[in-house]
Amino acid sequence: MKSPSEAAATPLTGSLPADAFCPQSRRRFVLIAAILASALGFIDGSILAIATPAIRVDLGASLAEAQWISNAYALTLSALILIGGAAGDRFGLRHAFVAGIALFIVASLACAVAPNPGVLIAFRAIQGIGAAIMVPGSLAIIAKAYPKKERGRAIGIWAAASALTTALGPVLGGFVLSAFGDGIWRAIFAINLPLGLLSIYLLLAKVPADAPADKRSLDLGGAALATLAFGALAYGLTAMSAEGGGHMSGPAIVIGAVLLVVFIFFELRQREPMIDLSLFRIRAFAGANVATFFLYFALSANLFYLPMLLIAGWGLSTAEVGFIFLPLSASIALLSGPVGEWSDRIGPRFPIASGSLVVAFAFAGLALLAHAGIHNFWTGTFPLMAVMGLGMALVVSPLSTAIMTAVEDKDTGAASGINNAVSRIGGLIAVAAMGSLAAWVYSTMLDTNVGSGIPGFGEPASAGLAPELDAARLAASDAAFAAVSIATALLCLLAAIIAWTTISGQALPWSRRAENPQT
Repeated sequence: MKSPSEAAATPLTGSLPADAFCPQSRRRFVLIAAILASALGFIDGSILAIATPAIRVDLGASLAEAQWISNAYALTLSALILIGGAAGDRFGLRHAFVAGIALFIVASLACAVAPNPGVLIAFRAIQGIGAAIMVPGSLAIIAKAYPKKERGRAIGIWAAASALTTALGPVLGGFVLSAFGDGIWRAIFAINLPLGLLSIYLLLAKVPADAPADKRSLDLGGAALATLAFGALAYGLTAMSAEGGGHMSGPAIVIGAVLLVVFIFFELRQREPMIDLSLFRIRAFAGANVATFFLYFALSANLFYLPMLLIAGWGLSTAEVGFIFLPLSASIALLSGPVGEWSDRIGPRFPIASGSLVVAFAFAGLALLAHAGIHNFWTGTFPLMAVMGLGMALVVSPLSTAIMTAVEDKDTGAASGINNAVSRIGGLIAVAAMGSLAAWVYSTMLDTNVGSGIPGFGEPASAGLAPELDAARLAASDAAFAAVSIATALLCLLAAIIAWTTISGQALPWSRRAENPQT
């Protein structure tokens, strides 16, 4: 057993396996740092939905500004995540990972002291740039630090810890918001400082620097075009719900669509493109990504707007609403392994299609509850969220399998990165588009203007609002969220159809018996 001084003198490099850069005694620090860094993104993202009503009250943010508080982060993260992964290869994973964490926590501190929605939105965008480097780096550095025979266990620990932080973050955040009031939302961003600094310390003091994998160029032009294209689309869709901004929505959407076409042609001409568009010629790969887009569009829309309905509409406490993320995280954590094994036996098609149908059923149930004005969280909403969690647990692992098995081994890294970006772009477009749908239904149901004193959708009512106006506001809020849930349920149904018709799958046992009665 080594003394502390001898342990401190242990060199960071030495005789290592060919597929690892980090000595065995130092690998646990890589894992801890990756878990802490992942916690930054997972906690920040999941608690924000719970805290949005409080942020709107404290900063006086409109619905469109609330959408951009979420979407500014989602835009830069989704547009730059592939560049972020490539930066790790070019500059070394440790260096890139530390840079991403540092940028993320600096932006988080700026978010914590933001005096108005505009400043918060700007620094959320910078947060997303840091996350675009940090998110792919957390898993990549584990894979590079551990030899292949130990990699699966390390990634399993990382995944379990990530699921735990995703599940408990909103619960704990909800209790804190309930106990300390609306202004405490700033602590959500401030907590990133100690977590991030500890992660950076472990990486710099305990982990050796890895050698860059290659010197390929970064597709900065493609990244800029993607950011502008999706930013314009999100702006146009969000502007539909902004007071006085509707006249800008059409031109912005057209500009976004044109820039998206330019981006595609730009990528086709690049020697080292950010996205290898030739992969979309593979039917199963294209189908799996379209299904991913629709599913994560639906999931993101519901998880963003449901807390608004429950807190601002139904008047539930943030402590209660914090539990809505628990079934999703718990189901994925507990069932992904068994579902993955099942998918390996029968192929990914049936689990993805059936899981998509289960999610569609859950969202349709939420729409019916809201339409009927049933405001019971624990016997109505929460069980349906558990059903949604079961459906997503059936989908997540098989979708990864479908993506990886659709392409050649040499393209699995690129395929995984594209699928990650597609899921985040789905969330970006969902928050923008469904907010406009909710705002339109809400205003149509009220048939009134802002001047009437009724707050906008997802905005808490003032204490002096007349009972008849409050009842009208609640009915309109229910109808607005029901419209979002119906639209997303239909998209999940479409995802199931696309998965069934494009993704490969073996015949199920009962199907084989039907075809061969003698077996």
